[in-house]
Amino acid sequence: MPPVAATPRLLLPEAPALVAGIRRATLVTTEGEIETLSANELARRLPELAPPLLVHAPATARRLGLPPFPVAFDLLELFAFVLPAQPAAPTPRGLALALDLDAPKDEEAAAILLPEIATTLLRRLAATRHAPINRDAGMLAARLRDAAEWPWAASILAALGQPEARPSTDPLKVWRRLPEWEETAPPTPPASLPIAPLEARKRLAEILGVDSETRPAQADYASAASLAFAPREIEGQPALVLAEAGTGTGKTLGYIAPASLWAERNGAPVWISTYTRNLQRQIDQELFRLYPDPEDRRRHVVIRKGRENYLCLLNHEEAVSGAMPSRLLALSLVSRWAFATRDGDMQGGDFPGWIAELFPWGHVAGLTDRRGECIHSSCPHWRRCFVEHSIRRARTARLVIANHALVMIQAALGGGEDRPALRYVFDEGHHLFDAADSAFSAEISGGEMAELRRWLLGAEGSRGRARGLRRRLEETTSDHPALLPLVEEALRHAGSLPGPGWGSRLGEPDERGVDKEGESHPGIPTTTNPAEAFLRTVITQVLARSAEADAGYDAECDLHPLSPSLADAGAALEDALSRIETPLRALHGRLTGLLEDPEAELETGDRIRLDTARRVVDRRGLRPLGAWRAMLKSLAARPPEPGTRPAHVDWLALTRREGRVIDAALHRHFLDPTEPFASTVAAPAHGLLITSATLRDSGEPDGEAAWEEAEARTGANHLPSPAIRAAVPSPFDYPKQTLAIVVTDVLREGPQAAMAMEQLFRASGGGALGLFTAIRRLRDAHSRMAPGLEAAGLPLYAQHVDAMDNATLVDVFRAEEDSCLLGTDALRDGVDVPGRSLRLLVFDRIPWPRPTILHRERRTHLSGARPKAYDDAIARHRLRQAFGRLIRRADDRGVFVLLDARAPTRLLAGLPDGVIPRRMGLAEAVRETRAFLGDHQGDHFPGGGRHGDHRGD
Repeated sequence: MPPVAATPRLLLPEAPALVAGIRRATLVTTEGEIETLSANELARRLPELAPPLLVHAPATARRLGLPPFPVAFDLLELFAFVLPAQPAAPTPRGLALALDLDAPKDEEAAAILLPEIATTLLRRLAATRHAPINRDAGMLAARLRDAAEWPWAASILAALGQPEARPSTDPLKVWRRLPEWEETAPPTPPASLPIAPLEARKRLAEILGVDSETRPAQADYASAASLAFAPREIEGQPALVLAEAGTGTGKTLGYIAPASLWAERNGAPVWISTYTRNLQRQIDQELFRLYPDPEDRRRHVVIRKGRENYLCLLNHEEAVSGAMPSRLLALSLVSRWAFATRDGDMQGGDFPGWIAELFPWGHVAGLTDRRGECIHSSCPHWRRCFVEHSIRRARTARLVIANHALVMIQAALGGGEDRPALRYVFDEGHHLFDAADSAFSAEISGGEMAELRRWLLGAEGSRGRARGLRRRLEETTSDHPALLPLVEEALRHAGSLPGPGWGSRLGEPDERGVDKEGESHPGIPTTTNPAEAFLRTVITQVLARSAEADAGYDAECDLHPLSPSLADAGAALEDALSRIETPLRALHGRLTGLLEDPEAELETGDRIRLDTARRVVDRRGLRPLGAWRAMLKSLAARPPEPGTRPAHVDWLALTRREGRVIDAALHRHFLDPTEPFASTVAAPAHGLLITSATLRDSGEPDGEAAWEEAEARTGANHLPSPAIRAAVPSPFDYPKQTLAIVVTDVLREGPQAAMAMEQLFRASGGGALGLFTAIRRLRDAHSRMAPGLEAAGLPLYAQHVDAMDNATLVDVFRAEEDSCLLGTDALRDGVDVPGRSLRLLVFDRIPWPRPTILHRERRTHLSGARPKAYDDAIARHRLRQAFGRLIRRADDRGVFVLLDARAPTRLLAGLPDGVIPRRMGLAEAVRETRAFLGDHQGDHFPGGGRHGDHRGD
């Protein structure tokens, strides 16, 4: 490496700065001239200009309706290189806020600011050029300059003081520089010392500090939460607390206080489980108060997610080894991040979600273990693996921040990589029913069966790392040859699962020569694959009996009465699956025998490999096969009598894309999924706190009935000991801080809803969230609303339209105070956008539950003979959750609008106490919105002065 220059000189590109709106752009030339151009005018000018300086090149091109920029100085690429693992919203304003620069107020100011952002980033790189993260940055930049012609390379080399650096791909091999984990002695048994309510209050005060505001309700909540950490008196009867805490109570720190104290005192971690990644990240940020020192925080706090969330170092190595120049930049940014990351989490962690958006699909997405291909101890990077690090750190941590999905799935699998927890805090407890429903369900679909075949046989000629069971166990079977025949027998029968290209064959004639539309094709060869034959009979029954006539959408039908052809196909498939399961079960037994043989002298590495192989065979092979065979055997059983309460709900469904059937499935769900949750998660624990702002149905006039409904939705009613109930009201003055409106003169169908939403968004001056109950209506509304809002200086973003993940969309919405966002239920729950960034929330219609077969059975059997009330309660919960997004701080104000004249008053009773919705026409709603928010906006409307500084409490 050449000597590092003492005083690097900055080398800024001679590039025009470009900021895009919808079909228009603001351009600042290299001479400093400011121009506003239409998309067509810009397209004519671009060939004459140097590559532009911009933020998010693909999004800029899409907004302008232009083809991708062949070359551009994208500031996001520079930011990701210079400040890996640092958060920033992918907009000029977002980058300015991340760099502590004055945020621009409009597109012109943003375009003027872009060169300053570039200068700031290059100066930071120059100031940190001797840091470990930049030890080989020069070699990497030189490689990007020579192989990928990256336009930022020269500027980076100049900032590093290494203009003549030699190119090398060694910096991409980040796994060489990552630390290894080391095994430690097993943790000692935890104690069972209680936490007194007064102690919880004291710990809360310590976390908040002497200068924080007094919140009596928060202290009361901490006292109630402490009861979940009482010693367990009888096996199977955990200390259970249901605590409802109104928005603004500060429940996160309220339960962290007793949880952290219990963990310190008793020497075992408390698992804090959430439903959404957004809340997982918020809880992690709150813990800065408890552990301000980064090293203490890393030691005591661990975020746990499934393997599919983390960078797989083996995937990364294989991508690097065969990387084409077009993929080199993406892999370089990932490598820089991998060295700086806290825990390797690429889904909601410190990996900027917008990095994947800058490159073609697959350049980044394939780097996580999304297909269950982990080979565990056989991996050369096992001791550096991010997942293995987090698993081991979780064993000795005080607080483990997980999610409902991981907790449930590990319970459904009979345990997992993490040791069972004794104490849980389930935040977003109103989602436990849905989380359990997903975790404890099963489906026999083409996709699931093809995935099992891929796990058994490997990629079968296609590109990829799927090595198949034989190669996965190659080292184990070479040491224990008696295992190999069992592996080979399972593989011989794997051909009965859907083969490559199975999806394209669903529309071909079945074994009778009949296609999926019912037309006969005699003489055409048909498949003998039992799995594919089963899928075709499923499609035939669904098409024959489904109530969904529109071929553009998914469809479903009841399993019974069962068609004879489906019964025969199910029996054939069950027999085929048993031929795969039998050798796998014998293999699992042999592996267990080797591990438990008292006379075997196994080395540590051999024992780890055998145990890993046993667990993988069980999880990836035996468990799905056992569930599928049980479902298929039930096809031959006597159908349930109409009206009887079933333990499970079975039904058939098909999935369409662009009008074509792409998959079919037999589904099985528990009628009440909180039953397996209670037996597998809650009962073995010593204590649980289940908390939410919306545990009870506030529209239920009978208070006792509301608590009973909350206990039913969380599984508390399936435990032998009664739950301790606690409720702490919100400190917010909702009647003063909010305005609720039901618009009465907007048609539900057609373009009127989009028109009404646009007028309301204009009245609020942005900071508006529009929620839809259907993706199709969302997309249609976006296409209608975007041009007008952009012309008014209000950027519009949308889930399922913009190529951003939900976390990135929320980051952009939070940073851009006058932007607008459209979304579905994923943006309705668990999104925290305090301050002016969210001041208007508009629902397109009442969020009724989808009228599915599963919902039909649940409203029949779980409603207490009140099916209408069951539907009402679900809709009220959703409305209340959405309303809760609006007010997050004591100084927030917001307007809630429902564009559904049919909204019954009984549903609106779920809004906070004192909030009385007013019914009015659209014109009056627009005036009321403008008046309610205008008094407090000052010059915050587009074209006004600078935004004030709003910070959370």
